[in-house]
Amino acid sequence: MDRIAVLGNGRVGANLSAALSRAGHEVAVGGRAPGSAADNARKARIVINATPGDSSLERLAALREELRGKILVDLANATVDGPDGLPAELLYPGSSLAEQLQDALPDTHVVKTLNTMLYPVMTAPAALTQRPTAFLSGESAEAKQVVLGLLGDLGWPPEWVTDLGGIRTARATEAAVLFVPHVIRSAGFAPFAVSIAR
Repeated sequence: MDRIAVLGNGRVGANLSAALSRAGHEVAVGGRAPGSAADNARKARIVINATPGDSSLERLAALREELRGKILVDLANATVDGPDGLPAELLYPGSSLAEQLQDALPDTHVVKTLNTMLYPVMTAPAALTQRPTAFLSGESAEAKQVVLGLLGDLGWPPEWVTDLGGIRTARATEAAVLFVPHVIRSAGFAPFAVSIAR
């Protein structure tokens, strides 16, 4: 089992921390205090970015040394929110948060995943009535294999996971966040995920 640092202690971070702990991993949660985040990142093999996407780049770039050689699992979507607090537009049009993080952290293996669903689905994919899809984007095949194992611990069978390729493909999955406000307004805040039907 791995030592994992979860950066962000909101609903997403708390949900993942509990599930990974139940799976037997040693999990440390870093909140808003830079010192605790740096300390937890330094000691971990895998760091999960569950911080708000509009501030993730600044927060994680400040941890460049602590994240050197680590796997950074990026779950966040960087958006500009509308008046109702729901995503209205992308913060990095023509790019993605994952790409920005990889550029800022060249010695870190960034893997984008679990950003195309509401947070309860991340740790309970089988609870949906239809099979969801989790996507992987990243430059390191080895890092993606490690993340695939983590997804398995969270209840994702390998056949429910699609590797899209390099980190540039994250701009496609991050753009899917623009579906979210419309789906929520249409059907309420019920768990859902993007799924590839074949």
